[in-house]
Amino acid sequence: MNDSPGWASPGSAPSDGQETGIPRPSPPVDGSGPAGQWSPAQPPPGQWSPPSGSGNGPGAPPPAPGWGGRPPGSAWGGAPVAAKPGVIPLRPLSVGEILDGAMSTMRIHWRAVLGISLTVSVVAQIAVILIQRYLLPEPASVDPNATGAEALRQATDSAQSTLIASAPTTLITLIATLFTTSVLTVVISRSVLGRPVTLSDAWSEARPRVLRLLGLTVLLALMSAGIMAVGLLPGLLLGSGAGAALAFLGFAAACVVVLWLMVRFTLAAPALMLERQTIPTALRRSAKLVRGAWWRTFGILVLTSLFTVILAMVIGIPFGIAALAADGTGIDDLLNDSSAGFGWPFLIVSGVGDVIVSTLTYPFTAGVMALLYVDQRIRREALDLDLARAAGLPGYDTDPSRG
Repeated sequence: MNDSPGWASPGSAPSDGQETGIPRPSPPVDGSGPAGQWSPAQPPPGQWSPPSGSGNGPGAPPPAPGWGGRPPGSAWGGAPVAAKPGVIPLRPLSVGEILDGAMSTMRIHWRAVLGISLTVSVVAQIAVILIQRYLLPEPASVDPNATGAEALRQATDSAQSTLIASAPTTLITLIATLFTTSVLTVVISRSVLGRPVTLSDAWSEARPRVLRLLGLTVLLALMSAGIMAVGLLPGLLLGSGAGAALAFLGFAAACVVVLWLMVRFTLAAPALMLERQTIPTALRRSAKLVRGAWWRTFGILVLTSLFTVILAMVIGIPFGIAALAADGTGIDDLLNDSSAGFGWPFLIVSGVGDVIVSTLTYPFTAGVMALLYVDQRIRREALDLDLARAAGLPGYDTDPSRG
């Protein structure tokens, strides 16, 4: 199918004898064609036509509840029940349906979903453990009794040490998220259409666009870092009490700008993967889809983050306690020292917990992002019609001769 604005599901191919392009709805049966070919009986305007051959002609009994029929308990002329070839109904989605669709994808395609997320999580966690054990520097010492310029210097050294220590882990997490998002977005696109997918199929479809997705991720990271630097730099250069206050205000303002931009561009990755867009075009597509729905998008992202944080706590706390017990350390050591000071038992046991958390949260987050993208396109561009045709639902054939 055409890359934009039609649905470009990775791996989807045009039907036999059809040219690639945006599928068009089947011709309306409005009686304006040759005699004997089109029926004069039509549904009310604004409703979907039932599948051909369903016996809905003049004098036929009312259709049964379901696709193309009257929903149970609804009045005639009400909205028809939406088709659901995959994990979501093909209509504008509620927040619950987006979250449920992500969970359903994990359950239905668990081999492909858990295969990629578990593999990436294990590799990433091994790299993190090795870095924590051998490469991280000792944390900067901070004297709680220091005042004035000395306290400011120690705080600066501590912040610098923390940034250096967290940079490798952040980079590894970024790469892991990149790979899982690229592959799992393909899995989500298939699950929406109700199509089976294997891990090898998903990777072969995602591989050509991984570098573009990496470029998009790096661009957004650099954009956020640049905004933060602009907000903090004036106060840091001033270097006095007034400078600290200015740095705090600049940091707060930068956080607001970064948050607004990240929500605005949150659908760029699905657009890049599913529409095969360039990075600038994907950013513009995301901005267009989020326009007018920023707060709704923000709310869904907050719910997703809250879910992942709760899951991380439920799994991570028991593993953290077990790691402390295995290492022979206490809670005070965990709060006052860095992980570089812990032994192999702590790093391994806590790493297992991190792997479990990542294996579950990576696909859920990727699923929510992809389904949020689908929902916004359904609301703005009637993507549900393209999806119905791509899923092969009756009455949505792209070839008029088959209607």
